[in-house]
Amino acid sequence: MKRALLFLLCLSPLLFLLYRLFAGGAEDPVKAIYSMTGYSALTLLYATTTISLVRKKIRLLRYRRMVGLFAFFYALLHFSNFLILDMELDPAAAFDETLKRPFIYLGMTAFAILLFMAVTSLPKLFARFYRYHQLIYVALLLVTVHFVMAQKALAYWQWAILATMAVIGLLKVLQKTGLTKL
Repeated sequence: MKRALLFLLCLSPLLFLLYRLFAGGAEDPVKAIYSMTGYSALTLLYATTTISLVRKKIRLLRYRRMVGLFAFFYALLHFSNFLILDMELDPAAAFDETLKRPFIYLGMTAFAILLFMAVTSLPKLFARFYRYHQLIYVALLLVTVHFVMAQKALAYWQWAILATMAVIGLLKVLQKTGLTKL
């Protein structure tokens, strides 16, 4: 029951996006897809690390893999939107756009890390590659910088997101170094 509820919760941004796209609420569909998939991937990535941060208080550790795979799913949709809808499957245009806008190659680097982590999250592969899953922190940093650089100006709620992420990051560093027990 809990797993099904979490599955629906993780799927809700996609359902909301589809509603906006097909009910006519999105003026610019490509931008709407970028926004919803990007925010969802970012939020779920931070949620994944937060699960392990509060593992002693809330028993959600067994759901971390599912949340992480949903984060990858939204990152894949975000990347696919760039490649298919925005660049119209033109590799030369995608490469040129990447060189013009550094935040894109930061996002692509983070996506490559997430792709590796998604593939190696299978039980047999995870046993061999679990140490490399620490790369999530590199991906989080890259995605956060990607998020900030992609904005022309940050609204108050985006600053609130960044502040929340900074607190989560700080708590995670303190937990890893043993300076705090959460």
